[in-house]
Amino acid sequence: MTLSWHSIARRIRVPLGFLVALLFLVLANPSYRSLRWSLVLVLAGLFLRGYASGYVKKNAELTMTGPYAFTRNPLYLGSFMIAFGFAIASKSPTIALVLAAGFAFIYIPVIRAEEEYLRATFAEFQAYSSHVPRLIPRLTKADVAAESGSFSMALYVQHREYNALLGAVSIYAALLLRLYLRR
Repeated sequence: MTLSWHSIARRIRVPLGFLVALLFLVLANPSYRSLRWSLVLVLAGLFLRGYASGYVKKNAELTMTGPYAFTRNPLYLGSFMIAFGFAIASKSPTIALVLAAGFAFIYIPVIRAEEEYLRATFAEFQAYSSHVPRLIPRLTKADVAAESGSFSMALYVQHREYNALLGAVSIYAALLLRLYLRR
């Protein structure tokens, strides 16, 4: 049995994320100013991920409401925002390049494979995808959903999205400790 790249990418993306986080902590050269600027993207990304996770019912229905009415992949967009926010915090062009390459080689195939699954599973995906962009959000909400959805804290907890917040706090704590020890 041969594995396709998107299958491999799906399997390695989380472990690879931990490896990149370790590389990040080694190469980062933060300043208080870069940390402040990074908060713009990191906080927005955390909010978007949290908001999206409170809408999505994975594999049960095609989510087209909330942030999914603006972009088909708000969870990945939130992740990109968080990652590049931390690239700003690090002040390392190497980290920014590693992140860009990683997202291109890992997430593009994963997103395409997920869309193939959604297209095969949900008849309404074709119409939805023709009105809602893959990643860069629309400026206005697409009117594609037959029913309206609302944010569910239970879904947020079920998807353990609070782990993204805990991870971000941990990384900021490590960067602040690094700044403190460098004095």
